[in-house]
Amino acid sequence: MTHSASPQTHTTDAVLLARLERIPVARRLTLIRVVIGSATFFDAYTVLVIAFAMPHLVTEWNLSTAQTGMILSAGYLGQLVGALFFGSIAERIGRRTTLLITILLFVSMDVACLFAWSGTSMMVFRFVQGIGTGGEVPVASAYINEFVGGRKRGRFFLLYEVIFPVGLMFAGVAGYFLLPHFGWRALFVVGLIPALLTVPLRRLMPESPRWLAARGRFDDADAVVTMLEHDAVRHGHTLAEPVVKPVSAQAGKRSDWRELFQGVYLRRTLMLWALWVCVYTVNNGLITWLPTLYKQFFGLPVQTAVYYGWITSAVGVAASVFCALAIDRVGRRRWYTIAFLVAAVPLLALTALGATSATQVVLIAPLAYAALQTVAFSLYLYSAELYPTRLRALGTGFGSAWLRAGSSLGPLLVAWMISGLGIRYVFTAFAVISLLGAAVTAFFALETKNKSLEELAP
Repeated sequence: MTHSASPQTHTTDAVLLARLERIPVARRLTLIRVVIGSATFFDAYTVLVIAFAMPHLVTEWNLSTAQTGMILSAGYLGQLVGALFFGSIAERIGRRTTLLITILLFVSMDVACLFAWSGTSMMVFRFVQGIGTGGEVPVASAYINEFVGGRKRGRFFLLYEVIFPVGLMFAGVAGYFLLPHFGWRALFVVGLIPALLTVPLRRLMPESPRWLAARGRFDDADAVVTMLEHDAVRHGHTLAEPVVKPVSAQAGKRSDWRELFQGVYLRRTLMLWALWVCVYTVNNGLITWLPTLYKQFFGLPVQTAVYYGWITSAVGVAASVFCALAIDRVGRRRWYTIAFLVAAVPLLALTALGATSATQVVLIAPLAYAALQTVAFSLYLYSAELYPTRLRALGTGFGSAWLRAGSSLGPLLVAWMISGLGIRYVFTAFAVISLLGAAVTAFFALETKNKSLEELAP
């Protein structure tokens, strides 16, 4: 049910949104970020943990190379389905309820993985788990964005989003310490921690007031905004007077996926899809391929190869934190253009040098990865800013589906380039893709800093 288009309705909507825009980041908003961030942390953990369990599973179940590849790919295929499916569900039944469903889904499948008895059973469980994982991140992104005003949205959201690459790193830590002593099942036991969050989740987290208002549930939206106002005042914040701005007559329209390809949103959708593919083709190609490069082409011991791979991940996390703190001042469009251009420099340097030693690669390649990681992890923020409430979860989900496409394309491109042309030209190809990302951003991206979501997307 949508609210009517009467002038009184739009006035009510505008006042609610104006009150929400000027609420500072107080304890309740921080708590929301912590709870969702904790779930996202273990969401990231479950994505990568299978990679560390797989060497043991190959031996225990006598898996072929094809079976191993299918198990590893099953989770990504499930994520693609989840990103498309749950974005639409979140527009219909709400962000909070959808988040509960996705968390319960990937936690229940984590339990199932503990009892997997064959490659086929693990593949099925990982596929279903991927559906929950793929749905949680874009819906959580829409949810977090809808609580915060334009001036502080980037920093608030990205300090939450940085938990995802940290979760990926934690999977490696768990694998290093747990596998030798407790076996592969211990890794999935750690992934059960999100189950502890599902009980307090409903009590501690209100529904998105923007979604409630868009559905015509003004009393419920007012209750959420009032609760946030009281929390801010109770913890010593002074609330500014709300600045009421007109709300578009389209705000009460029903969610319709076809609108993503109409009017102003067509250009935004295609631009975002291009950015998702460019950044994840390069970054996923680098992060998944570099350890193998160190071992197979430069003859480093496995432990050293893994350590060098960790350097790349760690530099990426550090760059992500810096981006979270600075992007509200720099702006999304300028940051992305610079990041893509900066990433091309070390990639071209490796081409010129020939990538002839592990030392060259470990000193230079992480610089490109770090620059692009700031784009990769913040695209959820940018995607959510470019769509209205009725399309936000849906548009973010559709966009992140191209993340999966880029993630699959990167390693395939690496394999093809190495076999056909040689190592140095892999970096050439990645540099070209980075420059393409810079061009798309410079010519087609919209700046969103310091603007309310309603200003950006009517």
